Amino acid sequence: MRLRLKVAGAGGGEWLEVEAANADDARRQVARQGLRVLAVDAGTAAPAASRPGRRGRFDLLLFTQELMALLDAGLNVVEAIETLRRKETAVAASELLEALLADLREGKRLSDAFAQHPVVFPSVFVASVLAAERNGTLAQALGRFSAYQLQMEKIRKKVVSASLYPAILLVVGLLVTLFLLGYVVPKFSTVLERAGREPALASRLMLAAGHFLHNWPGLVLGLAAALIGGVLAVVMNLRLRAAALARLARLPVLAGIGRLFALARFYRTVSLLLESGIPLPKALEMARALLPPELAAPLDRGIVSLRAGLPLSDALQGSALLTPIAESLMRVGERSGKLAEMLERTARFLDEELTRGIDTFARLFEPLLMAAIGIVIGVVVVLMYMPIFDLIGSFG
Repeated sequence: MRLRLKVAGAGGGEWLEVEAANADDARRQVARQGLRVLAVDAGTAAPAASRPGRRGRFDLLLFTQELMALLDAGLNVVEAIETLRRKETAVAASELLEALLADLREGKRLSDAFAQHPVVFPSVFVASVLAAERNGTLAQALGRFSAYQLQMEKIRKKVVSASLYPAILLVVGLLVTLFLLGYVVPKFSTVLERAGREPALASRLMLAAGHFLHNWPGLVLGLAAALIGGVLAVVMNLRLRAAALARLARLPVLAGIGRLFALARFYRTVSLLLESGIPLPKALEMARALLPPELAAPLDRGIVSLRAGLPLSDALQGSALLTPIAESLMRVGERSGKLAEMLERTARFLDEELTRGIDTFARLFEPLLMAAIGIVIGVVVVLMYMPIFDLIGSFG
Protein backbone atom coordinates (compact mmCIF):
# COMPACT_ATOMS: atom_id res chain seq x y z
CA MET A 1 0.00 0.00 0.00
CA ARG A 2 0.91 3.65 -0.32
CA LEU A 3 2.44 5.46 2.67
CA ARG A 4 3.36 9.13 3.00
CA LEU A 5 6.78 9.83 4.49
CA LYS A 6 8.32 13.12 5.48
CA VAL A 7 12.00 13.13 4.51
CA ALA A 8 14.91 15.48 5.10
CA GLY A 9 16.41 16.27 1.71
CA ALA A 10 18.32 19.12 0.18
CA GLY A 11 15.21 21.29 0.22
CA GLY A 12 14.29 20.58 3.83
CA GLY A 13 11.38 18.49 5.02
CA GLU A 14 9.24 17.21 2.15
CA TRP A 15 6.46 14.64 1.87
CA LEU A 16 6.63 11.81 -0.64
CA GLU A 17 4.59 8.69 -1.30
CA VAL A 18 6.06 5.19 -1.21
CA GLU A 19 4.44 1.86 -2.04
CA ALA A 20 5.48 -0.68 0.57
CA ALA A 21 4.20 -3.56 2.64
CA ASN A 22 4.61 -1.63 5.90
CA ALA A 23 6.31 1.40 7.41
CA ASP A 24 9.66 -0.37 7.92
CA ASP A 25 9.77 -1.40 4.27
CA ALA A 26 8.98 2.17 3.24
CA ARG A 27 11.80 3.51 5.44
CA ARG A 28 14.27 1.09 3.81
CA GLN A 29 13.21 2.15 0.32
CA VAL A 30 13.67 5.83 1.11
CA ALA A 31 16.99 5.22 2.88
CA ARG A 32 18.37 3.54 -0.26
CA GLN A 33 17.77 6.84 -2.08
CA GLY A 34 19.97 8.69 0.38
CA LEU A 35 17.12 10.39 2.25
CA ARG A 36 16.44 10.47 5.99
CA VAL A 37 12.90 9.75 7.18
CA LEU A 38 11.47 12.28 9.65
CA ALA A 39 7.92 10.92 9.98
CA VAL A 40 5.55 8.34 8.53
CA ASP A 41 1.90 9.19 7.99
CA ALA A 42 0.27 5.75 8.08
CA GLY A 43 -3.20 7.27 8.18
CA THR A 44 -3.06 8.00 4.48
CA ALA A 45 -2.30 4.42 3.56
CA ALA A 46 -4.37 3.07 0.68
CA PRO A 47 -4.18 0.04 -1.57
CA ALA A 48 -1.59 0.52 -4.28
CA ALA A 49 -4.01 -0.69 -6.94
CA SER A 50 -6.22 2.35 -6.33
CA ARG A 51 -3.48 4.82 -7.11
CA PRO A 52 -2.13 5.78 -10.55
CA GLY A 53 1.29 4.84 -11.71
CA ARG A 54 1.32 1.12 -11.11
CA ARG A 55 4.27 -0.61 -12.77
CA GLY A 56 2.06 -2.85 -14.86
CA ARG A 57 0.41 0.19 -16.52
CA PHE A 58 3.46 2.29 -17.24
CA ASP A 59 6.16 1.33 -19.72
CA LEU A 60 9.31 2.78 -18.19
CA LEU A 61 11.52 1.74 -21.12
CA LEU A 62 9.28 3.42 -23.68
CA PHE A 63 8.99 6.52 -21.51
CA THR A 64 12.78 6.73 -21.18
CA GLN A 65 13.35 6.37 -24.92
CA GLU A 66 10.70 8.92 -25.84
CA LEU A 67 11.88 11.43 -23.24
CA MET A 68 15.48 11.06 -24.45
CA ALA A 69 14.40 11.64 -28.08
CA LEU A 70 12.46 14.78 -27.18
CA LEU A 71 15.33 16.19 -25.11
CA ASP A 72 17.76 15.51 -27.96
CA ALA A 73 15.38 17.37 -30.27
CA GLY A 74 15.79 20.50 -28.14
CA LEU A 75 12.73 20.49 -25.88
CA ASN A 76 13.18 21.22 -22.20
CA VAL A 77 12.05 18.72 -19.56
CA VAL A 78 8.63 20.30 -18.91
CA GLU A 79 7.86 20.56 -22.63
CA ALA A 80 8.96 17.00 -23.24
CA ILE A 81 6.84 15.50 -20.45
CA GLU A 82 3.88 17.67 -21.45
CA THR A 83 4.17 16.28 -24.98
CA LEU A 84 4.25 12.73 -23.66
CA ARG A 85 1.21 13.43 -21.49
CA ARG A 86 -0.82 14.75 -24.44
CA LYS A 87 -0.16 11.66 -26.55
CA GLU A 88 -0.82 9.21 -23.67
CA THR A 89 -4.12 7.32 -23.86
CA ALA A 90 -3.88 5.15 -20.72
CA VAL A 91 -5.55 6.91 -17.79
CA ALA A 92 -3.08 5.76 -15.12
CA ALA A 93 -0.03 6.74 -17.19
CA SER A 94 -1.58 10.11 -18.04
CA GLU A 95 -2.26 10.82 -14.36
CA LEU A 96 1.30 9.88 -13.48
CA LEU A 97 2.72 12.26 -16.09
CA GLU A 98 0.38 14.98 -14.86
CA ALA A 99 1.73 14.44 -11.32
CA LEU A 100 5.28 14.77 -12.64
CA LEU A 101 4.38 18.02 -14.39
CA ALA A 102 2.81 19.41 -11.24
CA ASP A 103 5.99 18.73 -9.26
CA LEU A 104 8.17 20.31 -11.96
CA ARG A 105 5.99 23.42 -12.11
CA GLU A 106 6.36 23.77 -8.34
CA GLY A 107 10.11 24.07 -8.88
CA LYS A 108 11.17 20.54 -7.95
CA ARG A 109 13.98 18.80 -9.76
CA LEU A 110 13.12 16.03 -12.16
CA SER A 111 14.84 13.46 -9.94
CA ASP A 112 12.75 14.60 -6.97
CA ALA A 113 9.59 14.26 -9.06
CA PHE A 114 10.59 10.72 -10.06
CA ALA A 115 11.40 9.88 -6.44
CA GLN A 116 7.78 10.57 -5.51
CA HIS A 117 6.83 7.39 -7.41
CA PRO A 118 9.33 4.70 -6.38
CA VAL A 119 7.09 1.88 -7.60
CA VAL A 120 7.37 3.11 -11.19
CA PHE A 121 10.82 4.72 -11.12
CA PRO A 122 13.39 2.50 -9.36
CA SER A 123 16.11 3.99 -7.22
CA VAL A 124 18.75 3.24 -9.88
CA PHE A 125 16.83 5.35 -12.39
CA VAL A 126 16.33 8.19 -9.92
CA ALA A 127 20.02 8.20 -8.95
CA SER A 128 21.10 8.29 -12.61
CA VAL A 129 18.83 11.25 -13.30
CA LEU A 130 20.02 13.04 -10.15
CA ALA A 131 23.67 12.68 -11.14
CA ALA A 132 22.90 13.76 -14.71
CA GLU A 133 21.15 16.92 -13.49
CA ARG A 134 24.34 17.97 -11.76
CA ASN A 135 26.50 17.78 -14.88
CA GLY A 136 23.90 18.54 -17.57
CA THR A 137 23.92 15.15 -19.29
CA LEU A 138 20.31 14.11 -18.77
CA ALA A 139 19.77 12.81 -22.31
CA GLN A 140 22.95 10.71 -22.14
CA ALA A 141 21.90 9.30 -18.76
CA LEU A 142 18.51 8.34 -20.17
CA GLY A 143 20.27 6.66 -23.08
CA ARG A 144 22.45 4.63 -20.73
CA PHE A 145 19.46 3.59 -18.65
CA SER A 146 17.54 2.66 -21.80
CA ALA A 147 20.40 0.40 -22.92
CA TYR A 148 20.49 -1.07 -19.43
CA GLN A 149 16.77 -1.80 -19.52
CA LEU A 150 17.00 -3.36 -22.98
CA GLN A 151 19.77 -5.70 -21.87
CA MET A 152 17.86 -6.72 -18.75
CA GLU A 153 14.75 -7.32 -20.85
CA LYS A 154 16.79 -9.48 -23.22
CA ILE A 155 17.97 -11.65 -20.33
CA ARG A 156 14.45 -11.89 -18.94
CA LYS A 157 13.12 -13.06 -22.30
CA LYS A 158 15.76 -15.79 -22.41
CA VAL A 159 14.62 -17.10 -19.05
CA VAL A 160 10.93 -16.91 -20.03
CA SER A 161 11.43 -18.62 -23.39
CA ALA A 162 13.46 -21.39 -21.76
CA SER A 163 10.66 -22.09 -19.26
CA LEU A 164 7.76 -21.80 -21.71
CA TYR A 165 8.15 -25.16 -23.47
CA PRO A 166 8.46 -27.19 -20.24
CA ALA A 167 5.37 -25.41 -18.89
CA ILE A 168 3.40 -26.34 -22.02
CA LEU A 169 4.56 -29.96 -21.73
CA LEU A 170 3.51 -30.06 -18.10
CA VAL A 171 0.03 -28.66 -18.83
CA VAL A 172 -0.55 -31.02 -21.77
CA GLY A 173 0.61 -34.02 -19.76
CA LEU A 174 -1.66 -33.06 -16.88
CA LEU A 175 -4.66 -32.68 -19.19
CA VAL A 176 -4.02 -36.06 -20.84
CA THR A 177 -3.70 -37.72 -17.44
CA LEU A 178 -6.94 -36.14 -16.20
CA PHE A 179 -8.73 -37.26 -19.38
CA LEU A 180 -7.58 -40.84 -18.92
CA LEU A 181 -8.53 -40.90 -15.25
CA GLY A 182 -11.79 -39.00 -15.53
CA TYR A 183 -13.22 -40.44 -18.76
CA VAL A 184 -11.45 -43.58 -19.98
CA VAL A 185 -10.93 -45.30 -16.62
CA PRO A 186 -14.63 -45.19 -15.60
CA LYS A 187 -15.52 -46.81 -18.95
CA PHE A 188 -13.11 -49.66 -18.27
CA SER A 189 -14.38 -50.02 -14.73
CA THR A 190 -17.82 -51.11 -16.00
CA VAL A 191 -16.21 -53.95 -17.94
CA LEU A 192 -14.27 -55.09 -14.87
CA GLU A 193 -17.34 -54.95 -12.64
CA ARG A 194 -19.30 -57.20 -15.04
CA ALA A 195 -16.43 -59.68 -15.11
CA GLY A 196 -16.83 -60.23 -11.38
CA ARG A 197 -13.09 -60.28 -10.65
CA GLU A 198 -11.42 -57.97 -8.16
CA PRO A 199 -8.37 -56.21 -9.62
CA ALA A 200 -5.06 -55.70 -7.85
CA LEU A 201 -4.59 -52.97 -5.21
CA ALA A 202 -2.83 -50.54 -7.57
CA SER A 203 -5.58 -50.91 -10.14
CA ARG A 204 -8.26 -50.42 -7.47
CA LEU A 205 -6.61 -47.17 -6.37
CA MET A 206 -6.44 -45.97 -9.95
CA LEU A 207 -10.10 -46.89 -10.50
CA ALA A 208 -11.09 -45.05 -7.32
CA ALA A 209 -9.29 -41.93 -8.55
CA GLY A 210 -11.06 -42.21 -11.89
CA HIS A 211 -14.47 -42.56 -10.23
CA PHE A 212 -13.75 -39.54 -8.03
CA LEU A 213 -12.90 -37.38 -11.05
CA HIS A 214 -15.92 -38.66 -12.94
CA ASN A 215 -18.41 -38.23 -10.08
CA TRP A 216 -17.17 -34.88 -8.78
CA PRO A 217 -16.23 -32.83 -11.86
CA GLY A 218 -17.34 -29.57 -10.21
CA LEU A 219 -15.03 -30.08 -7.25
CA VAL A 220 -12.13 -31.02 -9.53
CA LEU A 221 -12.71 -27.97 -11.74
CA GLY A 222 -12.93 -25.78 -8.65
CA LEU A 223 -9.63 -27.06 -7.35
CA ALA A 224 -8.07 -26.60 -10.78
CA ALA A 225 -9.40 -23.04 -10.97
CA ALA A 226 -8.06 -22.31 -7.47
CA LEU A 227 -4.66 -23.68 -8.48
CA ILE A 228 -4.58 -21.61 -11.67
CA GLY A 229 -5.73 -18.55 -9.74
CA GLY A 230 -2.97 -19.06 -7.18
CA VAL A 231 -0.35 -19.34 -9.91
CA LEU A 232 -1.65 -16.20 -11.63
CA ALA A 233 -1.66 -14.34 -8.31
CA VAL A 234 1.99 -15.23 -7.77
CA VAL A 235 2.88 -14.21 -11.33
CA MET A 236 1.03 -10.88 -11.20
CA ASN A 237 2.10 -9.83 -7.70
CA LEU A 238 5.65 -8.47 -7.71
CA ARG A 239 6.35 -9.39 -4.10
CA LEU A 240 4.99 -12.95 -4.38
CA ARG A 241 6.75 -13.48 -7.69
CA ALA A 242 10.07 -12.35 -6.27
CA ALA A 243 9.64 -14.66 -3.28
CA ALA A 244 8.75 -17.60 -5.55
CA LEU A 245 11.74 -16.98 -7.81
CA ALA A 246 14.02 -16.70 -4.79
CA ARG A 247 12.83 -20.10 -3.55
CA LEU A 248 13.27 -21.65 -6.98
CA ALA A 249 16.77 -20.21 -7.23
CA ARG A 250 17.72 -22.14 -4.09
CA LEU A 251 17.13 -25.49 -5.79
CA PRO A 252 20.47 -27.20 -6.49
CA VAL A 253 19.80 -27.50 -10.22
CA LEU A 254 18.89 -23.80 -10.52
CA ALA A 255 21.26 -22.26 -7.96
CA GLY A 256 24.04 -21.71 -10.49
CA ILE A 257 21.73 -20.03 -13.00
CA GLY A 258 20.20 -17.81 -10.32
CA ARG A 259 23.65 -16.75 -9.10
CA LEU A 260 24.80 -15.84 -12.63
CA PHE A 261 21.65 -13.81 -13.22
CA ALA A 262 22.07 -11.92 -9.94
CA LEU A 263 25.76 -11.18 -10.59
CA ALA A 264 25.14 -10.00 -14.17
CA ARG A 265 22.40 -7.66 -13.02
CA PHE A 266 24.55 -6.43 -10.12
CA TYR A 267 27.63 -5.62 -12.22
CA ARG A 268 25.55 -3.97 -14.95
CA THR A 269 23.75 -1.80 -12.40
CA VAL A 270 26.99 -0.71 -10.72
CA SER A 271 28.43 0.12 -14.14
CA LEU A 272 25.38 2.25 -14.98
CA LEU A 273 25.61 4.13 -11.68
CA LEU A 274 29.33 4.78 -12.12
CA GLU A 275 28.74 6.08 -15.66
CA SER A 276 26.12 8.41 -14.21
CA GLY A 277 28.64 9.87 -11.74
CA ILE A 278 27.61 8.03 -8.57
CA PRO A 279 30.58 7.30 -6.25
CA LEU A 280 31.59 3.63 -6.10
CA PRO A 281 30.63 2.95 -2.44
CA LYS A 282 27.22 4.56 -2.98
CA ALA A 283 26.74 2.61 -6.22
CA LEU A 284 27.51 -0.66 -4.46
CA GLU A 285 25.08 0.14 -1.67
CA MET A 286 22.31 0.93 -4.13
CA ALA A 287 22.93 -2.25 -6.14
CA ARG A 288 23.00 -4.37 -2.98
CA ALA A 289 19.22 -4.87 -3.12
CA LEU A 290 19.65 -6.83 -6.36
CA LEU A 291 21.64 -9.58 -4.65
CA PRO A 292 20.34 -12.55 -2.68
CA PRO A 293 21.24 -12.63 1.05
CA GLU A 294 24.14 -15.06 0.56
CA LEU A 295 25.80 -12.57 -1.83
CA ALA A 296 24.75 -9.37 -0.03
CA ALA A 297 26.68 -10.30 3.13
CA PRO A 298 30.12 -10.46 1.44
CA LEU A 299 29.28 -7.23 -0.39
CA ASP A 300 28.72 -5.47 2.94
CA ARG A 301 32.16 -6.60 4.09
CA GLY A 302 33.62 -5.47 0.78
CA ILE A 303 32.10 -2.00 1.13
CA VAL A 304 33.69 -1.65 4.56
CA SER A 305 37.09 -2.64 3.11
CA LEU A 306 36.56 -0.27 0.16
CA ARG A 307 35.92 2.66 2.51
CA ALA A 308 39.08 1.69 4.37
CA GLY A 309 41.10 2.37 1.22
CA LEU A 310 41.33 -0.99 -0.56
CA PRO A 311 40.61 -1.20 -4.30
CA LEU A 312 37.39 -2.96 -5.25
CA SER A 313 39.14 -6.10 -6.54
CA ASP A 314 40.92 -6.54 -3.20
CA ALA A 315 37.83 -5.64 -1.17
CA LEU A 316 35.86 -8.45 -2.84
CA GLN A 317 38.76 -10.90 -2.93
CA GLY A 318 37.75 -14.44 -1.99
CA SER A 319 33.99 -13.77 -2.08
CA ALA A 320 31.40 -15.38 -4.34
CA LEU A 321 30.91 -11.98 -5.98
CA LEU A 322 34.27 -12.15 -7.70
CA THR A 323 34.65 -14.64 -10.53
CA PRO A 324 38.10 -15.10 -12.14
CA ILE A 325 37.06 -13.08 -15.19
CA ALA A 326 35.49 -10.38 -13.04
CA GLU A 327 38.67 -10.08 -10.95
CA SER A 328 40.92 -9.74 -14.01
CA LEU A 329 38.71 -7.18 -15.74
CA MET A 330 38.22 -5.27 -12.51
CA ARG A 331 41.96 -4.92 -11.98
CA VAL A 332 42.36 -3.70 -15.56
CA GLY A 333 39.63 -1.14 -14.98
CA GLU A 334 41.22 0.07 -11.76
CA ARG A 335 44.58 0.56 -13.45
CA SER A 336 43.16 2.31 -16.52
CA GLY A 337 40.46 4.34 -14.79
CA LYS A 338 37.74 2.56 -16.80
CA LEU A 339 36.12 0.56 -14.04
CA ALA A 340 32.57 1.18 -15.28
CA GLU A 341 33.45 -0.15 -18.74
CA MET A 342 35.14 -3.24 -17.29
CA LEU A 343 32.15 -3.96 -15.06
CA GLU A 344 29.88 -3.81 -18.11
CA ARG A 345 32.18 -6.25 -19.90
CA THR A 346 32.04 -8.50 -16.87
CA ALA A 347 28.25 -8.45 -17.08
CA ARG A 348 28.46 -9.44 -20.74
CA PHE A 349 30.67 -12.42 -19.93
CA LEU A 350 28.20 -13.44 -17.26
CA ASP A 351 25.34 -13.05 -19.75
CA GLU A 352 27.05 -15.48 -22.12
CA GLU A 353 27.68 -17.94 -19.31
CA LEU A 354 24.06 -17.55 -18.21
CA THR A 355 22.84 -18.29 -21.75
CA ARG A 356 24.93 -21.45 -21.89
CA GLY A 357 23.62 -22.51 -18.49
CA ILE A 358 20.00 -21.95 -19.53
CA ASP A 359 20.51 -23.88 -22.77
CA THR A 360 22.15 -26.77 -20.94
CA PHE A 361 19.37 -26.89 -18.37
CA ALA A 362 16.70 -26.84 -21.09
CA ARG A 363 18.39 -29.64 -23.05
CA LEU A 364 18.50 -31.80 -19.93
CA PHE A 365 15.22 -30.87 -18.28
CA GLU A 366 12.91 -31.09 -21.29
CA PRO A 367 13.67 -34.76 -22.12
CA LEU A 368 13.44 -35.65 -18.43
CA LEU A 369 10.07 -33.92 -18.17
CA MET A 370 8.80 -35.68 -21.28
CA ALA A 371 9.99 -39.01 -19.88
CA ALA A 372 8.26 -38.32 -16.55
CA ILE A 373 4.99 -37.44 -18.29
CA GLY A 374 5.26 -40.55 -20.45
CA ILE A 375 5.87 -42.70 -17.39
CA VAL A 376 2.81 -41.29 -15.60
CA ILE A 377 0.57 -41.84 -18.62
CA GLY A 378 2.07 -45.28 -19.20
CA VAL A 379 1.44 -46.29 -15.59
CA VAL A 380 -2.22 -45.24 -15.90
CA VAL A 381 -2.62 -47.25 -19.11
CA VAL A 382 -0.86 -50.33 -17.70
CA LEU A 383 -2.92 -50.27 -14.49
CA MET A 384 -6.01 -49.89 -16.60
CA TYR A 385 -5.21 -52.91 -18.77
CA MET A 386 -3.77 -55.19 -16.09
CA PRO A 387 -7.22 -56.44 -14.97
CA ILE A 388 -8.13 -57.07 -18.63
CA PHE A 389 -4.97 -59.13 -19.11
CA ASP A 390 -5.72 -61.01 -15.89
CA LEU A 391 -9.27 -61.68 -17.10
CA ILE A 392 -8.07 -62.96 -20.47
CA GLY A 393 -5.53 -65.20 -18.70
CA SER A 394 -8.26 -66.74 -16.56
CA PHE A 395 -10.28 -67.57 -19.69
CA GLY A 396 -7.23 -69.32 -21.13
